[in-house]
Amino acid sequence: MSPPALSPGPPASLGYRMPAEWEPHAATWLAWPWSTADWPGKGAAIPWVFAELTRWLQRGEVVRILVPHAEAEVRVAATLRKAGASLDEVDFVRGAVNRTWVRDNLPTFVTTRRAQETGPEASRAPALAAVKWRFNGWARYTNHKKDDAVGHLVARWLGVPTFQPTVAHAGTTRRVVLEGGAIDVDGEGTLLATRRCLLDGPLARNPQLGAAGTEAILADHLGVKRVIWLDEGIAGDDTAGHVDDFVRFVGPGRVVLAQEPRASDANHRPLRRAAEVLSGARDAAGRRLEVIPLPMPEPLFHGDERLPASYANYYVGNAVVVVPTFNDPHDRDALGLLAELFPGRTVVGIHAVDLVLGLGTLHCSTQQEPIGVPRRRRR
Repeated sequence: MSPPALSPGPPASLGYRMPAEWEPHAATWLAWPWSTADWPGKGAAIPWVFAELTRWLQRGEVVRILVPHAEAEVRVAATLRKAGASLDEVDFVRGAVNRTWVRDNLPTFVTTRRAQETGPEASRAPALAAVKWRFNGWARYTNHKKDDAVGHLVARWLGVPTFQPTVAHAGTTRRVVLEGGAIDVDGEGTLLATRRCLLDGPLARNPQLGAAGTEAILADHLGVKRVIWLDEGIAGDDTAGHVDDFVRFVGPGRVVLAQEPRASDANHRPLRRAAEVLSGARDAAGRRLEVIPLPMPEPLFHGDERLPASYANYYVGNAVVVVPTFNDPHDRDALGLLAELFPGRTVVGIHAVDLVLGLGTLHCSTQQEPIGVPRRRRR
């Protein structure tokens, strides 16, 4: 399907904005873990985690699964059937990836459901569009070419227009680097991010932009009106500071923030500093944020390597909230809290001790496609 042509201009000028995760989805995207090299010694277990994730998500929406080829589709379908998932609510899409973390390598989808507020040009814009950032392997890994390409494939499959943010620097035009896990939004113009990831850390994605330049890009492409800058992320996070491992919006004016009360733990200081920043912050509507403490599991390690285990890496589907659990005494507390915060959805724990060996869990594995295009006819 060919994407429709749009008049020149950034997405926000056409009425687009990035919706909150809890707003209605047409589908959730996954990439099947065909290669399990990122999970040493646990390769046989990981596909069943994705099957369980699919089974729960399809209670409220279609699940679109990237598979590299026809053989993979047949084998994945068999695994899903054994796990009790319905293939009637699954779309298989042919697309190869280096890693399964579609939160970071797929586009950020934007919608025009408020387009009537922005003028006649916005009213002609398609309801859904894709913002395709450059993906550079989190400025750490060199095997990322498939991951950078797959977002274009997804946008073409959906038939939606694609925007590629660029910036002029040192006489050249460069694509802007960003991953979905580096940001979290309330759908009303407020965005959370860390300075270490985007601005000034050793792996900063676009240091040449600075805070003002980054905020301008986010405003133009996602409809962001206010960015709340936090300092850094949690221990074990190889992305150098993704917010979806420790702080998330749960509604307008409300966030959950992971808490580590033990001063000896590596996460104590950065999370305490994040609490200080958030308690003094206001959102795009001028509201002071309500900061709700979310427990952290006990530290998990693979050998000497700290793993980024966190309940904040949950994902909000149409009918369910899927939460990573770690066979930990705090699992029950985290599930109970999120059930209170999302009363219209079933909150489900999915065992993630094996999954986190790949340095991500459920939010990292998912990408929401907001309502915006007709549902594709299945084969």
